[in-house]
Amino acid sequence: MKNNQAVGADYEQKAAQYLETLGYRILERNFSCRMGEIDLIAMEGGYLVFIEVKYRAGIKTGEPQEAVDYRKQKKICRTASYYCKVRRISMEQPCRFDVAACRMGEWTLIRNAFDYVL
Repeated sequence: MKNNQAVGADYEQKAAQYLETLGYRILERNFSCRMGEIDLIAMEGGYLVFIEVKYRAGIKTGEPQEAVDYRKQKKICRTASYYCKVRRISMEQPCRFDVAACRMGEWTLIRNAFDYVL
């Protein structure tokens, strides 16, 4: 049986493949700093997209995207802001936050899952 970290890495890889079929160009995987971690960072349709990947094996624990609560969103936003600063991303670059959720093998993509201005 795989541990949670291995399962998470496996689904992040699957999410990257899924997103690439939708036209996303993956720039980075597992960007982390002292503020937090972002699963995937990509370009899509002129947007710099910060993507949180969530997986649930069944229905007992609810929908995977429900795990991206306000507290998690704030952490992702702070990390994204830091990413833009260290990568010298222009303040003019449009950004958004997506959630790629997988439950029982079915993917759901929520574009612009939460609003935040960097």
